[in-house]
Amino acid sequence: MAAGALATMAVESPVRTPDGEGAAADAGVPPAAGAPPAAGAPAAGAPADVGARTVFRRPLLLRDRSTHYCPGCGHGVIHRLIAEVLEELGLGERTIAVAPVGCSVFIYDYLAVDFVEAPHGRAPAVATGIRRVRPGSFVLTYQGDGDLAAIGTAEIVHAAARGERITSIFVNNGIYGMTGGQMAPTTLLGQHTTSTPLGRERHATGFPIRVTEMLATLPGVAYAARGAVADPASIGRTRSYIRRACQTQLEGTGFAIVEVLSTCPVGWGMSPVHAIEWLKHRMMHEYPCGVFADHAEQHG
Repeated sequence: MAAGALATMAVESPVRTPDGEGAAADAGVPPAAGAPPAAGAPAAGAPADVGARTVFRRPLLLRDRSTHYCPGCGHGVIHRLIAEVLEELGLGERTIAVAPVGCSVFIYDYLAVDFVEAPHGRAPAVATGIRRVRPGSFVLTYQGDGDLAAIGTAEIVHAAARGERITSIFVNNGIYGMTGGQMAPTTLLGQHTTSTPLGRERHATGFPIRVTEMLATLPGVAYAARGAVADPASIGRTRSYIRRACQTQLEGTGFAIVEVLSTCPVGWGMSPVHAIEWLKHRMMHEYPCGVFADHAEQHG
């Protein structure tokens, strides 16, 4: 099943909790005959203080629809993280998001916020215009690496240098996914693509560009971080980075960017499982995760 499909499944799980903690009895499993009551369970015949809590649900800002992303694609997981954060911060009604050309553009099918589509690479320029004429809005861009790091290099650099109060989510899967799997500025050395069939070679095509570290050196950048969607731990950290980047915009302290390392199994010519291993052991080695700039207080 595609990662996007996993991210859009809605499951409501009421758990019966007499003391707020999970237990076998809480899950509706009856105790064995003659067995003593579980620790914390009410005595026989005593009224049970039973409530219900939701342990998982689809975020309200994530539309309930099937994904069309390829099996193993990480976009769906990233969509869910953004939806969770926007809902948690109460930003759904205020958000105007910008999506350019590429696989990233389809986010407008899944997030229930207002969207503007931008020409290839120009999302930061469009977001700047929105920010200037709608200063009370929350402005978000969602871009892939071919878009942001190649065609849109000038736009992202100058938006960051100006300290535009926008939040950019930058999905790095090391390839041009939609157009046929060509080399991107983020493609690893030795990585095979349709435009580097023998592997990327530094003398011919240069080195991968670490965009987030580069932007983190600019004074206008209040927050810059890189996460991944490789496993539950990395996904949880990425969620915290996205939340902090959104808070940075709310504080009015400058430009914020979160790069998210993701998979493109079809473009990489791998199975979804193999792609996750490549992400963990190759991509995350070349692109270390963490926070590279958090200057919110200084900008304030």
